[in-house]
Amino acid sequence: MPPVPVTPAVLPPVSHNRSLAHSTPLLDFQNVTVQRGDRIVLDGVTLSIAQGEHAAILGPNGSGKSTFIKLLTRELYPILKPEPWSLRILGRERWHLFDLRNHLGIVSNDWMQMCTRDYSAYEIVLSGFFGSVGIWPNHHVAAAMEEKARALMELLEVTHLAGRNTNELSSGEARRILIGRALVHDPQALVLDEPTSSLDLHATYELREMLRKLARNGISILMVTHHLPDIIPEMDRVVLIRAGRVYCDGPKQQVLQPATLSGLFGFPVEVLERGGYYHVL
Repeated sequence: MPPVPVTPAVLPPVSHNRSLAHSTPLLDFQNVTVQRGDRIVLDGVTLSIAQGEHAAILGPNGSGKSTFIKLLTRELYPILKPEPWSLRILGRERWHLFDLRNHLGIVSNDWMQMCTRDYSAYEIVLSGFFGSVGIWPNHHVAAAMEEKARALMELLEVTHLAGRNTNELSSGEARRILIGRALVHDPQALVLDEPTSSLDLHATYELREMLRKLARNGISILMVTHHLPDIIPEMDRVVLIRAGRVYCDGPKQQVLQPATLSGLFGFPVEVLERGGYYHVL
């Protein structure tokens, strides 16, 4: 049977059980358009993510969702156009990239490739303080930095990996080291791009449990994924992206419905919820 057509929608706002710490949004996109070559990858997107919010951006491959990450890392910029538009991060349109990295802890597959090198796991976590890959002779590593790195590795249950080179680690182990690196500055949010990519079943389970632990410890998580079970139970809100546009946005229980996901992915699906996780059948 053909997929059930769904009109793009913004559902009623999420009712949060916790108070958001600040009124200034973490991210505020107003009519943002991004072009890569001849292709429009984001098309007039308007989206606001609050500080303290756990949210997932879900969409099929090629939908434009990972472009959000590249906008945050300043690898891509919106195109100029006559209509009013703005892109604000923590209320500001302009950032020095190094300062921005102190506020957003980003873990992406690009960083995985850059950091899986001939450096120890401990060095990679420490290097987050300097925005580098590894520790260099000109870096002054303060005792407080070392203490913070050790505390994060303990929180992430990777202290036993401290002395091992990252190019010897499994993908799941390396992903947790990168999360530690991203958290050294106590950022306003941990931003994850396809967090379970290349992980086996056991490593995927461990990573999701670790993300739940971080969320319960008050660390805000913004996730970009095409894989429905990546959305941990602590996430309240889901934004669906299709063909560069916001397709649906709202509370998880209302967004992750068969008709909506059938329209998103382009074929009929059924949805199973179990233990706070959602699965497509």
